[in-house]
Amino acid sequence: MATRNPLSALADFGQSFWLDYIRRDFVEHGEMAAMIANDGLRGITSNPSIFEKAIGGSSDYSAQLDQLRSEPDLDPQHVFERLAIKDIQGAADLLRPVYNQAGKADGFVSLEVSPVLANETEPTIAEARELWKEVNRPNLMVKVPGTTAGIPAFETLIAEGININVTLLFAVEAYEHVAEAYLRALERRVREGKPVDFLASVASFFVSRIDSAVDALLDAKAQAASGEQRAHIESLKGKTAIANAKRAYTRFKAAFSGPRWDALAAKGAKPQRLLWASTSTKNPAYRDVLYIEELIGPHTVNTMPPATASAFRDHGRLRNALEEDPQGAEALLDEIGRVGIDLKDVTDKLTVDGVKQFAEAYEKMLDAIRKQRVVEQPVEAGQPVRA
Repeated sequence: MATRNPLSALADFGQSFWLDYIRRDFVEHGEMAAMIANDGLRGITSNPSIFEKAIGGSSDYSAQLDQLRSEPDLDPQHVFERLAIKDIQGAADLLRPVYNQAGKADGFVSLEVSPVLANETEPTIAEARELWKEVNRPNLMVKVPGTTAGIPAFETLIAEGININVTLLFAVEAYEHVAEAYLRALERRVREGKPVDFLASVASFFVSRIDSAVDALLDAKAQAASGEQRAHIESLKGKTAIANAKRAYTRFKAAFSGPRWDALAAKGAKPQRLLWASTSTKNPAYRDVLYIEELIGPHTVNTMPPATASAFRDHGRLRNALEEDPQGAEALLDEIGRVGIDLKDVTDKLTVDGVKQFAEAYEKMLDAIRKQRVVEQPVEAGQPVRA
């Protein structure tokens, strides 16, 4: 009997393998179906950067863009939504058997609201509702940023019965606010006599970007130190992101256990799983599957870019690493503070930068659509256009 490859074997540890990638030919020409069958693929995530590369860097969308030229009143955002929704629907349909088999707990495809709305609660709610309606698939997750404005939008949308992927989480404190908002929304539905057994959510906790940011600060401090202190500071590199993720996982286990959670679970509620995002290794000095191997654990998801998924398929090593030495993770984070690095400052900046990066990718994608002359006429004055 053939040995299962490491990607498919993640399920043995309670972790779902999702792919951080989507493109028309990947969905329609059999590659995605093959990964579901052979690699145990259980979900897809997308973001503006992924769609920008797919639409601007391929001819996959030419036929549909040609069709949309017959609707010159469409602004670039609505053209993008037409393109993206077709991909999302196709991917959701391929994953529908996974969704059904998992009892509505897995097999999701994520589509993000416009990142330019990241700091606006009501417009985020309105766009999420619209995307949910237009995609019209029960295994859709609408992505909402875990910003100060995004978290109340998330709570409202869960209370309305819409599956949500909360994205751009870097700080454990922000994650705690998200978990609390999820519990409040479920409790609201229960009070109102509404079902909760079909609802699902993930909290997308970004990983490798934290090491990139902290390592740069450690390098600067090491250069100013000498001897044993320099060696000690350098020994801390490449460890903060995993320790931070382990701290978040400890908070996850606390939030989804005990009497409060038991009352919701009795109604069929599903825990909001932590999803590890930004899991490609940015530093070539580190193992290329570092942020996969060290974050394997139950009730979690790891969404990987294609190159990282291929690397893990080839030489990934499996163990329940996420639950190893939580005290050591806390000690490491304390030591990061003692050498003069404020992790809150780091995660605050990463959140702002992440919103900006996705917004820039989104605008770049809209520019690519404009250049393909899909929109040949300006929108008439007074016609509503979503930001």
